[in-house]
Amino acid sequence: MTRVCVVVPYFDAQPRLDLVLAALELQTWPADRLEVVVSDDGSPVVPELGQRPYRTTLVRQPDLGFRAAAARNLGAAAGGGDLLCFLDGDTVPDRGYVAAMVDAVGTGQVLAVGRRRHVDLHGWSGHRLRDWLLGTAPGPDEHPAPQWLADAYSRTDDLATVGDDGYRFVIGAVLALPRSLFDRVGGFEESFTEYGGEDWELANRCWLAGADFRHVPDAVAWHDGRDFAGRSEDHVAVKNVEGLATAPFITDPAARGHGLLWPQPDVVVRLHDDGWTDAALLLTVSSLLRDTDAGVWLSHERPLAPLKGDPRVHVGDPDRQVLARCRYQVDVREPLVLGGSRLRELCAEAPLGLGLGSALTVRRTRDLNRGHLAAPATTAFAVELLSDPDLDLERVWSRAARDGW
Repeated sequence: MTRVCVVVPYFDAQPRLDLVLAALELQTWPADRLEVVVSDDGSPVVPELGQRPYRTTLVRQPDLGFRAAAARNLGAAAGGGDLLCFLDGDTVPDRGYVAAMVDAVGTGQVLAVGRRRHVDLHGWSGHRLRDWLLGTAPGPDEHPAPQWLADAYSRTDDLATVGDDGYRFVIGAVLALPRSLFDRVGGFEESFTEYGGEDWELANRCWLAGADFRHVPDAVAWHDGRDFAGRSEDHVAVKNVEGLATAPFITDPAARGHGLLWPQPDVVVRLHDDGWTDAALLLTVSSLLRDTDAGVWLSHERPLAPLKGDPRVHVGDPDRQVLARCRYQVDVREPLVLGGSRLRELCAEAPLGLGLGSALTVRRTRDLNRGHLAAPATTAFAVELLSDPDLDLERVWSRAARDGW
């Protein structure tokens, strides 16, 4: 039977933590297969966990700002278990929460998100909570749940048919995934030091790594308080801060727009440029980078000043984290220009290949990580191979300016 580790990030809210720990005592999942790690994000007073029927562990980190991501990583590292459940310190699980998450994740590479509902538990005791969860006493009044999230789950069959935007429907307060998947993607990005965003960033990397998403309506957890949109008059301003924090990491245009240069590109291009002339290399790189959120990696160093001055051009192999966050990977084996097309237009049709012998191939990172390595189909996109050793740069650039490519 699966061993479950519940990680609870916490900061200075002992009454709420008491309710979460009491609710975990009532889980239908066996207590001897359950471990709870409370990860304290630098509270002024050390939290008390009390005597519980399940194993408990307390870990702490210094107060250096809102570091829920780092706290979750610290808690995961301190616990055991085959499955990690992340449950916020103000979110009380219903009795079948853990069992429903275990069932949803199963033995696959699945990231599961529970159903967060909103109530007012201010002043509640553990005894009152137990009576409610056991069905022997009435519960609190319920606040509205966010309709946009319910609509998304309905539209995607509880995330079974979601696409690259699926990360937007993942909530870190009610999240579960296999430890193997968590370790493979490297856990939460710890540079997040403001509210929100770290759950979307982790979910996006899990998706690109090949994981499936599941929304689990039966895994109910009760958040003490209204949904975020109902808690703040500055909702848009706070969400903008969150958006600015995720944009360097999530390459989906809905997360960062178009037009800016980012260290993390949406498209990674590997040029197999041995034997290419400098002119052919320069034309190929400029054609591929045009109007696309891309970075190019050359096989070896070149003395070309225009390439050295462009921050999108690199030498060697792409970094592992870059490959983990890009949506597309392109290999170019012959010097070429794309004619009237843009690389981002080709990516939208991936997987595909262009030119004789697939001079250019485009694949999705998610497909590669799921082992979908079938040869890409050749499409009708225009590509011009640059095989002339006496290539005339001025002639090519003049023609490109005239024809609009």
